[in-house]
Amino acid sequence: MSGDGQIIYALVSRGSDVLAEHTERTGNFEQVTRKLLQRIPAEDKIMSYVYPKEKYVFHYMVKDGITYLCMADEEFGRMIPFRFLEDMKNKFVDTFGDRAKTAIAYSFNPDFQGVIRRLMESANDPRNKQYRSTDSKIYEINEEIESTKNTVLESIEKVLDRGEKIELLVHKSDQLDDQARKFNRHSKKLKNRMLWKNIKMTLILAIVCLFVIYFISAMICGFDYHKCGNNK
Repeated sequence: MSGDGQIIYALVSRGSDVLAEHTERTGNFEQVTRKLLQRIPAEDKIMSYVYPKEKYVFHYMVKDGITYLCMADEEFGRMIPFRFLEDMKNKFVDTFGDRAKTAIAYSFNPDFQGVIRRLMESANDPRNKQYRSTDSKIYEINEEIESTKNTVLESIEKVLDRGEKIELLVHKSDQLDDQARKFNRHSKKLKNRMLWKNIKMTLILAIVCLFVIYFISAMICGFDYHKCGNNK
């Protein structure tokens, strides 16, 4: 069963060459997943690696040399992430077919990133019965998961080299929103300060111009303008 978590990040790759990816949060996913992709064997397989310190799990599925991977909150369970990966695989194969075998890195990102995002939103929606039903397809995935249950939650630290441990950094949306609000407030204050500074400079320039005009006219007409008055 899944908890209150969600899928945060997903990608499609051929070996370590990422063809398309999407994330709902910010963090160093790219650095961590690139290390992980280098160590995923090419044979067809499903597997999950837990990142115990932060309670995130990397789930992946390899089919015909293409890796479909996602990162989710640990409490989200395994059923929905693997159903999501199955749907992502089907969409990808239907869209690109054999082109994935020769495509360069990120070549499908413009066309497939939006598909990943929509599938992720659908999987994360608790009202979506498609991912939470008990149809035969989910049971098939469940049987495959259960057949590898002894290793399905292996620590990712065992996969990465000991000398290359990477701290997984995840910035949640509420933290980003708070930072965005602070940035907006700071930007408004700075904008107001710059506006008042411009107004002050404009007033000073106007006063200086008036003084210069008065000084020039006074030199011509006299400070009491009696010379110009006598010419009339």
